[in-house]
Amino acid sequence: MQLLSSSAIDQNAVEEFRAIMAREGTGELTLIQTQAQAPLRWFREVYPELDAEQATRLGIACAEQAQLTSFGPMSVPLVSAGTVAEVVQLLTYLPVITKAVITQFDRQPEDLTIRLSGNAGEPDLDCLVVTYCGLALMRLIDLLVGDTSEVTMHSRWPEPSVLSREAWPGRRLVFDAPLSYLHIPARTLHTACRFPDPLAYEVAITDLQQALERRAGTQDFTRRVRELLEDRPGLKTIQSIADEFSISSSTLKRRLAAEGTSFRELLQKSLLDRAQIRLLDRSTSVSEVAAELGYSDVTNFSHAFKAWTGNSPSHFRRAHQHP
Repeated sequence: MQLLSSSAIDQNAVEEFRAIMAREGTGELTLIQTQAQAPLRWFREVYPELDAEQATRLGIACAEQAQLTSFGPMSVPLVSAGTVAEVVQLLTYLPVITKAVITQFDRQPEDLTIRLSGNAGEPDLDCLVVTYCGLALMRLIDLLVGDTSEVTMHSRWPEPSVLSREAWPGRRLVFDAPLSYLHIPARTLHTACRFPDPLAYEVAITDLQQALERRAGTQDFTRRVRELLEDRPGLKTIQSIADEFSISSSTLKRRLAAEGTSFRELLQKSLLDRAQIRLLDRSTSVSEVAAELGYSDVTNFSHAFKAWTGNSPSHFRRAHQHP
């Protein structure tokens, strides 16, 4: 809600947001005091013609105004983090303040890739929240450690027709990527932050962990299955995942169906996202990617990848070569 007093949102939109809050019996002060987030449906109501181009521009404008105190229970650990790695660790607790964005990590010796997926249920709102979340994190890292020009965001959406490439984030925002992600070199992860406070950070992390555990009690199986697939990448069976929850595979299947998804869908999304990220790293061969994902040979992996994308891994790699 601090964005309402910034230049990111024009005055007409500000008045519409305030009218919605009045209608729903709340206000800016209440949302700030309760550390609540504005529902995404409010954005759709205020911006009824929202498309990917406008969503991208709005996400950039809002991220540019992001402050270290804008993130509710995550604000204290943000300010007190000791390194960029500790800042990035806080994404683990993002579900405490929002379920609109899903983050997944791919750690390699030379870098860290953070995949960003929208969970708003609407493509244009997904574009808004992914653009905002990724660029807000990039801006916060800049605020905490100074210029980190090697940190880049890659968006799967096209570049808006009207966008100044001279203004922030400039060329650090790359469009038309196969998926949306942040790229952080390993050396940047070890960079020290300006205001480290180990005790405050440790206490805040404990509070966030407890809040996350309380939310886990709501039995959000989709999120929990995603986390297991992320922690242990590769081919999995529904039975092996059900065993982690001490339930039968048929029960897990029913619970995922009640949440509007399936194990097959979640597994394929996990495998595809990781395959695309690893294929972007040209130092890794296709056969190595296949082995990492649990495929017995590169042919099986190539067939699966082509079924998912319509292209072979080699064609995908050629199409997305970095300049």
